[in-house]
Amino acid sequence: MAQEREYHISIAPGEMPPSVLLPGDPDRARLIAERFFKKPVEVAHKREYWSFRGEYEGAPVGVCSTGIGCPSAAIALEELVRVGCNTFVRVGTAGAIDPSLNAGDLVIFTGVVRDDGTSRQYVPIEFPAVADPGLVMALSESAGRRGARYRTGIGHTKDAFYSEYPGLVADPNRMKDRWNTLRRANVIATEMESAALFIIGQLRGVRVGSICVIVGESIDKESRIIEKPRIDELTCIALDALSKLGSVAK
Repeated sequence: MAQEREYHISIAPGEMPPSVLLPGDPDRARLIAERFFKKPVEVAHKREYWSFRGEYEGAPVGVCSTGIGCPSAAIALEELVRVGCNTFVRVGTAGAIDPSLNAGDLVIFTGVVRDDGTSRQYVPIEFPAVADPGLVMALSESAGRRGARYRTGIGHTKDAFYSEYPGLVADPNRMKDRWNTLRRANVIATEMESAALFIIGQLRGVRVGSICVIVGESIDKESRIIEKPRIDELTCIALDALSKLGSVAK
């Protein structure tokens, strides 16, 4: 079995269910398993990848952290696909680009602007990074049933977290112009993993969705994160969507 384990996530084929939640933070993976899974079992813990499996409403489900950013998220997804997983929902945090979004609001991405480096090493920048439409619909329906404050739309994936704050970059005017352009194009929020996840999902023939909770104020206010993100509503919506949709690959 040791020889069959994937190098980074240390998971072997058959150890994870087909449907998997993908938080960034390893501790969030543990919290999700402890709070929401029936009969949670730790699968592996190596580097930034902490994984668990269990049951939700009678169906098998897993969770595996991806770490921060597209490079580590891409590794997690590639290796999870290799051990047999085929349906994924990123459950994470995002910063508001649309100033009408507030801390605690949820965003469900239909696709993202590819402002990262990882996805460009898979396919040219002209190739779109889009979520699985079935997962987008299932997440939206689940959010609606639960009465959540949520928006569905285009997101933005970047590599540099603190580029959200123009005062911290070498050319603040250029960065402000860039954020304003994204806002005028109705891009709703920015995060750091979805572009790579959507591209790899398309290339590997598996389903990937992304739902995030807004933390802090809109980027044009140059504020820091103002509250610890609440994961309960976010996680329940994602698990409901996975339960409804099932785990059959495209």
